[in-house]
Amino acid sequence: MAQIRFLLLRLMKAVFVLLAVTIFSFALIRAAPGDPAMIIAGDQGAVDAAFLEEVRARYGLDRPVYEQLALYVGQVARLDFGTSYRFDRPVIDLIAERLPATLLLTMSAFGIAVAAGVGLGAFAARHVGKWQDAVITVFALLFFALPLFWVGLMGILVFSVWLGWLPAFGMSTVGGAMSPLGQALDIARHLVLPTTTLALVYLATYTRMTRASVLEVMDLDFVRTARAKGLPAGRIWRRHILKNAMLPIITLASLQAGHLVGGAVLTETVFAWPGIGRLAFDALLQRDYNLLLAIFIIASALVVFFNFIADILYGLADPRIEVTT
Repeated sequence: MAQIRFLLLRLMKAVFVLLAVTIFSFALIRAAPGDPAMIIAGDQGAVDAAFLEEVRARYGLDRPVYEQLALYVGQVARLDFGTSYRFDRPVIDLIAERLPATLLLTMSAFGIAVAAGVGLGAFAARHVGKWQDAVITVFALLFFALPLFWVGLMGILVFSVWLGWLPAFGMSTVGGAMSPLGQALDIARHLVLPTTTLALVYLATYTRMTRASVLEVMDLDFVRTARAKGLPAGRIWRRHILKNAMLPIITLASLQAGHLVGGAVLTETVFAWPGIGRLAFDALLQRDYNLLLAIFIIASALVVFFNFIADILYGLADPRIEVTT
C-alpha cells in the first residue's frame, strides 16, 4: 500500500513538473526576440502587412500571450503540440519521425558509457595505486577534458577519411536496395562513430565517480567486518562494496539518461544524424515556437521518467531505503 501511494504521489509530482516546464518554456520562448510570422513570410517571398496578419491569424499569434498560453496548455494535455510554422505539419508527426533516431543514438551511448564506466571504475578502485589505476584515471581525465565535437571530428578524420572503415555522416547509405539484415548492418556501421563519440565523454564521468564511490565504501565498517568474518573476496565485492557503491551511480544515470536526448544536438550536428537534436537547432533558428516547445517538453518528460525509474531502482539496490513521500 505504501508503495502504491508512493508511486501515485510521484506521478502527481511529475505532472506538476511538466506543467511548470511547459509554462516556463512558453514564457521564455515568447520573450525571445524575432517574429515567426516575418520568417514565414520571408521564406514565401511575401512581406506585405496583409500577408503577415494572415499568417499571425492562421497560427494564433495575433491573440494575447496569456490566451495563447492557456490554449497551448490545453492542447498539450491532449498530446496535441500544434502545427509547425516551418514545415506546416503536425509537430507530433515531425518528432515521431526523428525521435527513434535520437533514442537509438543516445541509448546506445548511454548503455556503453554506464557499463564500461562502472566496470573500469570498479577495476581501477580494486587496483588503486597500481599502474592499472593510473592508466584508467589518465584516460578518464583525458576524455573528460576533450571537447565532444573535437573527438567526433578526429574520429571522422581517422576512421572515415584516412582508413575508410566507417561512414562519416548520416544514418544510412543513400540509394541501393538492401535486405532487412543489410539495412540493420548499414545503420549499425553509421552508428559506430557518433555513439562512440557521445559515450566516451559520459564514460569518463562514470569511471571517475564509480572509482571514488567504491573507494569510499571499501573503508566502511561493515566491509571490514565482512573481511574479519573471512567471507570470500568476490562475495564481499558483489554484495557489500559494489551494491552500496551503485547508489550515487543510479542518481547520476537517471539525470544523464534524460539529458542525453537534449545533449545530443552537437553529436547529431557533427555527424548529420537525423534526430530531434538537429530538429531543435533548426527550429530555434527559424523561430518555430511550437516545434521547439514540443521538443523541450518531451526532453523534460524523459528526464522525469528516468528519475522515476531511479526511485524504483534505489529500493532494489538497497532495501534499507524506506519509501518516503
